[in-house]
Amino acid sequence: MKDPGNGAASFIAYDLSELEGIPTLVNALTKEHGPLYGLVNNAAIGMDGVLATMHSSDIAKVLRVNLEAPIVLTKFACRSMLPLKEGRIVNISSIIANTGFNGLSVYGASKAGLVGFTKSLARELGRANITVNCIAPGFMETDMTSSLGGGKLDSIRRRSPLGLVSPEDVSGSVAYLLSGDTKHVTGTTITIDGGSTA
Repeated sequence: MKDPGNGAASFIAYDLSELEGIPTLVNALTKEHGPLYGLVNNAAIGMDGVLATMHSSDIAKVLRVNLEAPIVLTKFACRSMLPLKEGRIVNISSIIANTGFNGLSVYGASKAGLVGFTKSLARELGRANITVNCIAPGFMETDMTSSLGGGKLDSIRRRSPLGLVSPEDVSGSVAYLLSGDTKHVTGTTITIDGGSTA
């Protein structure tokens, strides 16, 4: 979080699977830093596995962190944006929301849910000049994708004419959607995947 008073950034750790604590978290942030201007829903977990053998608790955890938490966090974050009639909300989805991927059906469902959430909320908050957009990154070489075995990551690399995207590619698009240049951009999804879905 950036403090407009001195330009300092502070890090606050929070387990987004604990939905009941989100209102307190947001209230504490707004009390200390004032109304929120932007929210980026980026936290997510993925569990690689066939649905038929996936434990119900793992299904619930993926949906709670990837879909329920962003919805609840946005609910409370946008409350400080509404009186000012200004704000930016960016949801990080995934190309898997549209393409699918073997062993990631629950993850794909959670990310597809974020796209639908983005489109409807953009209409809901648009009258208050709050934009709501989505970014759908392709596969990146991160801790989350390091578990993809059996040559899956190599296969993805071959399908991406520009190569795998980096976290920096995605953060640049987040900065764009948070900027003043996007006051009329809302309800859209930007795909950043190196051309793998072209």
